[in-house]
Amino acid sequence: MKSPFLAATALSLSMGSAALAADKADVLTNYANIAEAKYQDSLITAQRLQTAVGALVANPSAENLQAAKDAWLASRVPYQQTEVYRFGNAIVDEWEGKVNAWPLDEGLIDYVDASYGGLSDENEYAALNIVANPSFTLSGETIDAAKITPELLAETLHEADGIEANVATGYHAIEFLLWGQDLNGHGTGAGDRPWTDFAMGDDCTGGNCDRRGEYLKAATDLLVSDLEWMTAQWADGGAARNAVLVDENAGIVTIVTGMGSLSYGEQAGERMRLGLMLNDPEEEHDCFSDNTHNSHYYDGLGVQNLYLGEYVRVNGELVSGPALADLVAAVDADLDAEMRVKLATTMMALGRIKTAAESGFAYDQMLERGNAAGEALVMGGVNGLVDQTRSIQRITATLKLDNIDFEGSDSLDNPDAVFH
Repeated sequence: MKSPFLAATALSLSMGSAALAADKADVLTNYANIAEAKYQDSLITAQRLQTAVGALVANPSAENLQAAKDAWLASRVPYQQTEVYRFGNAIVDEWEGKVNAWPLDEGLIDYVDASYGGLSDENEYAALNIVANPSFTLSGETIDAAKITPELLAETLHEADGIEANVATGYHAIEFLLWGQDLNGHGTGAGDRPWTDFAMGDDCTGGNCDRRGEYLKAATDLLVSDLEWMTAQWADGGAARNAVLVDENAGIVTIVTGMGSLSYGEQAGERMRLGLMLNDPEEEHDCFSDNTHNSHYYDGLGVQNLYLGEYVRVNGELVSGPALADLVAAVDADLDAEMRVKLATTMMALGRIKTAAESGFAYDQMLERGNAAGEALVMGGVNGLVDQTRSIQRITATLKLDNIDFEGSDSLDNPDAVFH
């Protein structure tokens, strides 16, 4: 969910020595190197997904649908670890909605169950069903959608009519096309789209199987091209890398902003506490695939590996170097130790959620009203993230970083507002 971000506009960093300034430059270079590696891995795994989707569309079968699902799940592991770069990096924040926007009104894309409902005052396109309609009217204009292309998805359909829930591109549009709706509520099971939704001729279920495959392929191709673009932004000479390196003090602010905003408002608030307050399984991040436990885990890991300055690539290679932890330890070793312990505590809490989900206690079950065990697991993660944010705030004071505003959430800052 894209939320407003209050950018840091002023800072003062008085840490003194030329040696420390050089350390900051090294920290920022490693920060950019890790970003490049994470986006490269996101691209590599998206290309594997692209291959699997191509095989599914060319030769629909239960085995090829499962292979595409597996490739999608694998692609989420490196991508979720990049989310800490969204906050503080304007280039990433402006781009992120193309690839990871949620929640979505899936009826815009394809058929949905009758229980889904239809258009509403908030979104008249909530049940447009592009797959079934080669022509439709959007904002008073007739749109030719006889061929579903990446350009149609990106330039016409995504956030159509300025409505954020009209998500037509990215991971979650692909997820919906692979899994279909999860109609189990708080019960067991993810979406269960049959492979025959991509079959040809009399085997086709759901109607318009050729267009469904066309949409899936277009969305996956677009994801790959978007990740190619972002990877280039972090390569040597790329705009995102240069923006971080040009001002060392502002670059350190960017690192801290990413850690604090993802930890607090976005993950602890919008992605975890809010869903628990509403007891709504639709508030899962990866709601069609029941993969939310992994999304939360790898978001948290992204914060930890940014502080420690290390990332393990999908091929097992370790990318590491000078980190924010080194700057903090040079000024206050106790605070560095505190931060490391809190990050580890959070990862243990998120790991418990992951372990429980992988053992059969799915995240949407944890959100059910009155489920004490589920609430305890989710709140363990929320509390760990909130507590580590307190230490991140202490880091801003210790390093004399001024005017940093971490992203907030009504679920944490003004709970009564959630229900009004």
